[in-house]
Amino acid sequence: MRNFDQPGRSPAVAANGMAATSSPLATLAAVDVLRAGANAIDAAVTASAILCVTEPHMTGIGGDCFALIGKPNGSVAGLNGSGRSAAKADAEWLKKSGLTEISPRSVHAITVPGAIDAWDQLLTEHGTMTLAEALAPAIALAEQGVATTARVAHDWLESEALLAADEGGARHYLLGGAAPRMGEIMAYPALAKTLKHIAKHGRDGFYTGEIANNIVSHLARQGSLLSHEDFATNSSTWVRPIHANFAGSDIYEIPPNGQGLTVLITLNILGHFGLRRFDPESSERRHLEIEALKLAWTLRNRHIADPDFADIPVSELLSAETSQKLAGLIDINHSSDGAIALPSADTVYLTVVDKNRLSVSFINSIYWNFGSGIVTPNSGITLQNRGAGFVTKPGHPNCIGPSKRPLHTIIPAMAKRDGKIDMAFGVMGGNFQPMGHTMVAVNRYIYGMDPQEALDFPRCFPENGEILVESTVAETILAGLEDRGHRIVLSEEPLGGGQAIVIDHARGVLIGGSDHRKDGFALGY
Repeated sequence: MRNFDQPGRSPAVAANGMAATSSPLATLAAVDVLRAGANAIDAAVTASAILCVTEPHMTGIGGDCFALIGKPNGSVAGLNGSGRSAAKADAEWLKKSGLTEISPRSVHAITVPGAIDAWDQLLTEHGTMTLAEALAPAIALAEQGVATTARVAHDWLESEALLAADEGGARHYLLGGAAPRMGEIMAYPALAKTLKHIAKHGRDGFYTGEIANNIVSHLARQGSLLSHEDFATNSSTWVRPIHANFAGSDIYEIPPNGQGLTVLITLNILGHFGLRRFDPESSERRHLEIEALKLAWTLRNRHIADPDFADIPVSELLSAETSQKLAGLIDINHSSDGAIALPSADTVYLTVVDKNRLSVSFINSIYWNFGSGIVTPNSGITLQNRGAGFVTKPGHPNCIGPSKRPLHTIIPAMAKRDGKIDMAFGVMGGNFQPMGHTMVAVNRYIYGMDPQEALDFPRCFPENGEILVESTVAETILAGLEDRGHRIVLSEEPLGGGQAIVIDHARGVLIGGSDHRKDGFALGY
């Protein structure tokens, strides 16, 4: 329990339904949907559409979506709503292109957006509302305008020059040539019109017809290979989630092409070290998490790719033999030399649980801040840059290829205990997400923290041979890490942001948390 005479947040507690998002308006809308009698899936899609209006630098209909659905009977379903590369992006094109990487701001980093199809499939299979009904609140906000919140304004300013250099970006996402400041109202008439078209014509209204024509023609002028056929044939995929047992709980993640496998490998390694003997805020605990993630990251970069194009040895990577071997490589007194080169990324994560205890762990993203930096001038769609997750080395399982999904950073998570859904959770922040998931799982299942405590906990992260740390990490911890050979660097930005909802089956209540690093909150009724 937190010290109430110090700044902080109490967890949200409610008996019926609950939502946790990074935007106040999205959380309120999700709870309104629940109170009106719809379910968690309806509320999640509604909230995600609103986040495209309230946090357009993080997410949008030009991005991708992943979701885990926890059912009242304890079963877990997964949806991979990530889009694919152009069918023309073949080996011959790659050879002629001379590309040594897919730059995050390159037109070739733009893949087909998967979010709208994913939203439609979620509602069709598990919701009670139509896509038009779920989009209605976002349309209203896009037309009326929304007040820019503090963290959003802070992040938006970083992309001012990027947006000014793009015709659509300058037109739709700047005010008088400048990023909006906190409290300034931003309206999105072009996006509202686009959402209305989708509401009227359904998911096909996005992937065929005038919207797809607008995207494809605009990108073609910049050298993109994406075609009308690439859009028309795009579809999300229902997948069987992967899981690993950690401290008596089963942690579920979406399988590759997502990086959730990295989380499970990390937790499997940590299971060999008896973390309970260490204080939650100790250099030993921090060191072990860092070293375990480094090892898992090596396997991530070697194996994770589109499973339609690569044989990924998931069972072997999650085996007891693999985790024991990897754990044996960790020296509790010394850091390894592993350096992880990581790009930044931006995402939104939300979770909703309804009165029937249907739960959803939901994540939507355009990857980098304002994605590719390319916004369609007519339809106001910010296009993601997920193709930057590809490599260009022929023969590598994650090499860019025709109609292929790249390695993806966004990962929703869910946990089960005693056969029942215990927690839906996720942490934003691109490549930080596996560390974020690991820390939340350790905080809850090793140290017994509530969701808000688990999210508020000070964070650190290995990057480029350094350990990024937040300013709240204690000096004694930093000294202990430095004694083990870690090079400490103060992070310029907060590390990630997350949401979590725990289902307390014994008492019949929901307990939620929302990261203080963002503008949102958890709310129930």
